[in-house]
Amino acid sequence: MRTIYLTLLAGALLLIGAPAAHAADNGSWSVYPATERAGQRPYFYLSADPGATLHDKVTVTNRTDRPQTFRLYAADAYNTARDGGFAVRARDERQRSVGAWARTDRDRVTVEPHGSVTVPLTITVPENAEPGDHPGALVALDERMDPADAGSVAVGIQKAVGARIYLRVNGPTMPALSVDDIRVEHTQPLVPGTGQSRAVISYTLRNRGNVTLSPKVALKAEGLFGRTLLARDLKRIPSELLPRQEVRLTEQWADAPQLEWGEIRLTASARQTRESAAVPYFALPWLMAGILLVIVGGGTAMWVRVRRSRARTA
Repeated sequence: MRTIYLTLLAGALLLIGAPAAHAADNGSWSVYPATERAGQRPYFYLSADPGATLHDKVTVTNRTDRPQTFRLYAADAYNTARDGGFAVRARDERQRSVGAWARTDRDRVTVEPHGSVTVPLTITVPENAEPGDHPGALVALDERMDPADAGSVAVGIQKAVGARIYLRVNGPTMPALSVDDIRVEHTQPLVPGTGQSRAVISYTLRNRGNVTLSPKVALKAEGLFGRTLLARDLKRIPSELLPRQEVRLTEQWADAPQLEWGEIRLTASARQTRESAAVPYFALPWLMAGILLVIVGGGTAMWVRVRRSRARTA
């Protein structure tokens, strides 16, 4: 039987939430900027002018009882579309920023059991580099394939750990945040008062600027005459929204009104930027909508009949 091999990349390349105050580590190996003490610099925090060249060092530590060989490469970072987690491009993807500018002296290193290897790192910033933040990571990839299935489709897993790189190119910065494409899906019982209703609010949170933002989003729903139906600060927000990145997010509204007409407004804010967007909110139970439709339809039919009767009489 022919076997189809798929490759999955697992490990610390997907780093959800805020940067932790320790080196990138998956229990078998770790990657961090070289220091006198391990973990003293969890990530690379750097700044440079366009055209500058930066020199640093990266340390890879083997925490296992056997030698390990790693492929070293730099990669650009991005926010995952699902929840905004911090992730980096694969080695075979096109790198446009710090992933293309950073190079280690060696592409591969072999680290002895419970040992460490330190490799020089050079970042060459182009003369035409855009000012602002250029996030990425220095990745140590175990190129061995761990089989996960012996069936017709065998999934091979490659593990990797990446130390984040936060590089800022000096120049004008432009914080800019927006909320786009707000949609509301309302679910409610057929007969009012016989069950619970809920609304799902989805929206796109977009960083339009050139610096990394730590956004906050506030949700407010108002009904007729400006009554406040809901007001809350949303929690499921990425702690870091990288430049030119966007993420699609949803928020549940339990016990949403079953009969209401108003507005839902989302306000996104971060340092030196604030933006709002709103959509109308209209809730009408299906049974009531059907009754209204029958009434309107019946009234229209009766009006037509009266007009025709008068026309015949004339």
